[in-house]
Amino acid sequence: MTSPLNGRSNAVPKWKVLLAVVSMVLACSVWFLGLMDSLGRPSVAPALSLEQQELALLADPVLTPALKPLLVGQDPAKSLLETLRDTPLDSLSDRQTLLFASLENDPERRKTLLETPLQTPKLRTLQESLATEPLPRDLSSQDQDLLSGNSPDPLTRRLVCQALGGAEADCVERSSATAAARRLVLSELMPLAALLLGSLLLVRQLWLLVRRKQSAWPELQAPPLGLVDMVLLIAGGFVVLGEVLVPLLVTPLSALVARSMAAPLNQSVAVLIGYCALATPPLLILKSQLDGLDQRLVPAGGWLQWRVTPWWTALFQGGRAWLMVMPPVVLTGWLMTRLIGDQGGSNPLLEMVLNGRDPLALSLLAITAVVLAPLFEETVFRGVLLPVLGRSFGRGWSVFGSALVFAVAHLSIGELLPLLVLGLGLALLRLSSGRLLPCVVMHALWNGVTFLNLVLLGS
Repeated sequence: MTSPLNGRSNAVPKWKVLLAVVSMVLACSVWFLGLMDSLGRPSVAPALSLEQQELALLADPVLTPALKPLLVGQDPAKSLLETLRDTPLDSLSDRQTLLFASLENDPERRKTLLETPLQTPKLRTLQESLATEPLPRDLSSQDQDLLSGNSPDPLTRRLVCQALGGAEADCVERSSATAAARRLVLSELMPLAALLLGSLLLVRQLWLLVRRKQSAWPELQAPPLGLVDMVLLIAGGFVVLGEVLVPLLVTPLSALVARSMAAPLNQSVAVLIGYCALATPPLLILKSQLDGLDQRLVPAGGWLQWRVTPWWTALFQGGRAWLMVMPPVVLTGWLMTRLIGDQGGSNPLLEMVLNGRDPLALSLLAITAVVLAPLFEETVFRGVLLPVLGRSFGRGWSVFGSALVFAVAHLSIGELLPLLVLGLGLALLRLSSGRLLPCVVMHALWNGVTFLNLVLLGS
């Protein structure tokens, strides 16, 4: 019998319940294995730290005395040297090994670094030059030609030049240092300003909550779907089909498409195709579920409450929520690192962006991370899962439940708690705004600023 309240049959077919149970068991197994596997994936944090310190050292000569303590510290060369000393030698690239040798002042360590075989011919030539006594020496025209012809970047040229005996004024490239200073200011001051503003907004919001002057939240509109439908959508569509079965078919196709492309463009194409393949099954299942509802009961704004207009208020709500969620997410990540250390498991996409140099490849990765991921994930987690859980268990449990599923779905133990906090912020925005579009804006801002910061550090 069909309920007049929701337009769906009260009795759930047994086959659907059985399929949901099987999907749940398989999904939990996939997620458990994925979380355990994340412990073996490297963290991007050490690479980020090295890139940031290299950028600081490159920018140091052109920074004003007022900005130096804030952006690069007292001695950026010493900081980079200490980080390189703490990094296992076999995990350093040829370029980092050469930078290490140029900075090292301990004779035994320096000798070890200069005897380490490098695979890059041009860098090996510079290494041999550093190993030629005496050092330091007056730079000859031959040394100058060697530096200009073999150094891949301005920091390598500068450090090798100084290690050979060149004066800082002769080794520093002002234009490169100025460009690095601009990137450093953006990558350091932009997040700092956002954290400060977000903290102020968060304190204001908590004060309004204590004073009970917070605006009333709109009524939660939920499509008349049940928990079995949500299990089939997320466990069956998102995990079993999207993450396991469909990739078995799509991966060979994407490899065939990208075979004629050079790296890193082929990797970016594979990521884009893979994400589209992952999102397709759950979106088709969701469409089928919504099409099966009584369309006479569709509320204003649709089942998912996109409510695109007015779009400028969605931008404002999403931007403000992004600022407010940044302090607790950053604090959670910092506390985790302090208490249990870096657990690794970073998303491989982060390292691809950090090391990316091809504009087209970076553009494809940006489309995936900043456009497709927010649209798909917000549709599933805040568009459907949260309101359905809210109708069944209340708003509090719906916020926590949707955020937990969102965090676990990213398959990274090291990022689990920060992602949980981010998911809580997105869920609260969905409830307070009564719209889905601000959540997409907030999610896109989070991914976009992270993406931009990686590009600034890696470029």
